[in-house]
Parts: sequence; C-alpha cells; structure tokens
Amino acid sequence: MKLRERAITGAKWSIIDNAANAGITFLVGLVLARLLSPSEFGVIGIVTIFINLFNTIASGGLDTALIRKNNTTDNDYNTTFYTNLIVSIALIGVTFAISPWLSIFFNEPIIASTLPLMSIILLINAFSLIQNTLLVKQIDFKTLAIISLSASSISGLIAIILAVYGVGIWSLVCQQIIRQTIISILLWIKGRWRPKFRFSIESFKELIDFSWKVLTANVINSLFRDAFLAVIGKVHTSANLGQYSRADQFKNVISSNLSLVVQRVSLPVLSEIQNDTIKLRNSFRKIIIYTAICSFTFGLLLLAVAKPLILVLIGEKWLPAVKYLQIMCLYAIIAPISILNSNLLNVLKRSDLFLKIELIKKIFFCTVIIIGIYFSIETMIWCAVIYYYIDYILTSWYSKKLVRYGIFEQVADLFPIFLICALISFIVWSITLLNLHNIITLTIQSVMSVMLYYVTYKVIKITEFKELKEIITKEIKKYILH
Repeated sequence: MKLRERAITGAKWSIIDNAANAGITFLVGLVLARLLSPSEFGVIGIVTIFINLFNTIASGGLDTALIRKNNTTDNDYNTTFYTNLIVSIALIGVTFAISPWLSIFFNEPIIASTLPLMSIILLINAFSLIQNTLLVKQIDFKTLAIISLSASSISGLIAIILAVYGVGIWSLVCQQIIRQTIISILLWIKGRWRPKFRFSIESFKELIDFSWKVLTANVINSLFRDAFLAVIGKVHTSANLGQYSRADQFKNVISSNLSLVVQRVSLPVLSEIQNDTIKLRNSFRKIIIYTAICSFTFGLLLLAVAKPLILVLIGEKWLPAVKYLQIMCLYAIIAPISILNSNLLNVLKRSDLFLKIELIKKIFFCTVIIIGIYFSIETMIWCAVIYYYIDYILTSWYSKKLVRYGIFEQVADLFPIFLICALISFIVWSITLLNLHNIITLTIQSVMSVMLYYVTYKVIKITEFKELKEIITKEIKKYILH
C-alpha cells in the first residue's frame, strides 16, 4: 500500500477511534454528570494530574523513539519493555508515599485512597506499551480503534451502573482502571510480540539518546499543564476544578481528539519521507491545511453553541462551565496545528529543538500559573489562550528553517479558512441572543451551521477543502460498499 493510502487509512481509523471513543466517553460523562457532583469530578481531576504525569515519566519517550526509528530490532522492544515496567513499579511506590500528603494539601481526604488505587494503571499500561507502539508504527489504527471502543463501552457501562447504585466517586475510579485493563488484555491477544529475557545496553543508549529530550520536554509540559489544574483545585476548590474539567471534556471532543489523530498519524507517515525534503514539505503543508479546516470549523462552532449545548445535556448546575468552554475554544483551534509543527522536529531528529522550545514556552506559562493563584479562573484561561498562540509561533518558527514552511507561509494558507469559520460561528452564536428555549436554539444553530458551511465552501473555492471532501466521500463509499 502506498504511503498516501496508508496515511488516509490510518487517519480514517484514528478519526473513527477518537470520534467514537470521544462520543462514548462524552455520553457516559453526561450520564455521570447528572449522577455525581462537580466536587467528585474535581477530586478525580486532581488524582488524574499525578497519574498522567507518572505515565509520561514511565514511557520515558521511548515509544516515540521506537516509532521514529526505521530499523527497530527485537532488542529495542525488549529493552523498552523492561525499562518501562521497572519505572512503572517504582512510580506506584511513589504514589503510595505521597498520597497522604496530597490529601492534606488539597484538603480532600479521599485522595489518600483513590490515588494509590488508580496508580495500578501505570503497571497495566506498562504491559501493553510495546503492543500499542507496534500498531502505531504500522499505522494499524483499525485494530487500535476496535480495542479502545470495546474498552470504553464496557468500562463506561460499568461506571454508570456503579454510579446509579450510589458508589459515587469510585465509579469514576473503576471506569479508568477497567478501561485500561481491557485495552491491555486485547492488545496482548491481538499482538504477536512477546517479551524475552533480553536487555541491551546498546539499544538503551541509542534510544535514550533521543528519548531523554522528548521525555524532558513531555514531563515539563505535563508538570506545567498539571500545575494549571492543581492551582484550580487548591486555590479555587475542587468544585471549581470539576466545572473546569467538565468544560475541558466538551472541548476535548474536538481539540484533543483531533490533536491525538494528528499526532498519531503524522509522526509515522512523515518519518517515512524524512529524507526527501520537497516531498516532506508538501505533505506537511497538506496535513496542516486539512487539520486547520477541521479544527477551525468544529472548534469555533463549539464556542457558538456552548451555552445551549451544556444546559441541554447536563443541566443548570454546570452553567459556570459555559464561559470556561467558550474561552478554551479560542486556543483549542490552534493546538492541533502546534502539535504538527512539534512533530516535525521529532521526525527530523531534532529533539534538541523540541526540548529547547518547551523550556522557552514554560517561562511564559509561569505567568499563567501566577495569575491563576491571584486572579479568577477565567483570567487564567484567557492567559492560557495567549500562551498557546506563543506556543504556535515558536513551533512554527523552526518549521521555516527545517522545511521552508514557517509561520508566515502557514498563516497565509490558514487565515482565509479562519475568517470563513469565524464569520459563520458569529452568525450561529447570534441565535443565542433571541432567548429562545435551549433545545430550540441548539436545533436552529445546528441546521444553520450545516447550511452556511455548505453554501460557503460551494462559493469559495479552497483546493484542500475539495481534496478533503473527496477523501472523506471516497472512504464513506468504501465503507458502505463493504
């Protein structure tokens, strides 16, 4: 199969995976949001801060190194497996040690029991890291999609049943553990790779030479991202963090899932053509524009429909989340494009620049954290918007040096798309000023947005939109015929 076809197939299944997964997670979240309180979601948000951080440390950037490396050996996989396993076990011990202290710091006694239990996810993930990496490297997102959908469906159903029976916060804990367990088991059943008692110092040195920079950058990024959440949980209470987390989940349906698709597909695809600068530049440009069309369209529409959407789906008690979500959408639209520019650095083996950029960005992010301590959550999110655009400027700056497609070329390509999406979003948002019933407002907004986009892209000819439409149409026809 040609690279373009593999990329399209990989993107298709990655989108199906993330869209369906996001849909299931979203629907489960809606039900749980009606059964549980904002403070319970806030506590899980605090616990997740540390699980995500430790998971980043455990993987060590070695999975990225394996994906980037063209000629991987069994020694590489075994060395990565045992390194990840040992680090994960050590980090589980750390969670037991720090959980009592964290429960006092955040004034949430239940953290002392929920964090150690949730830390078992680190060990579960360690057993499936190589199987997952191999499927990503092979751009086999169909298998990953089937596995993650099965896991999300089963774990979500169990969480709802537990919440109905009054288990409370433990329904959220069980949901996470059960989901990762099912994923790990299915990856082992599907995957052919099995660990051998083999550890290569040479492989470790070669992989760590690249991965330590990626790890450092990822840990820094995780620390600062989690500091953002920790400030909300500590200074503004866990209930406020619950409101923020619920807004973040709505935002993630579009932004984070699109970012994940872009990251998963672009790294292995672009890595295969890393030595052909012209082909790499052209492919990189196409992916940037395709991503922007999706990101600007759905991100700005989400901003427009945020209020009626949240009130209809989860009720009045989550009203504060509306304003948070609307502000988040302003940086959510640019995040996938920043990730693409960052991925280019890893493709071209410039993890040194990747680390350098992360260090520079975090100097700016310190300001966001400080503002969060002394000002409102809304002010902090507005500062985060500024930070993410600085992030984009920095990452795209190096794209100019590496493939001659930097910030000015990208803005020239993307600005017309942004203007179209912003204008349509404004028109759709203006329906909320009529003060109609929320269901009626949301219905009118949905119909109007479809009509406006259809007419606009018919009148204004954008080559990449036409290409993207043809790719999607072709894949839909293929699916129907099968």
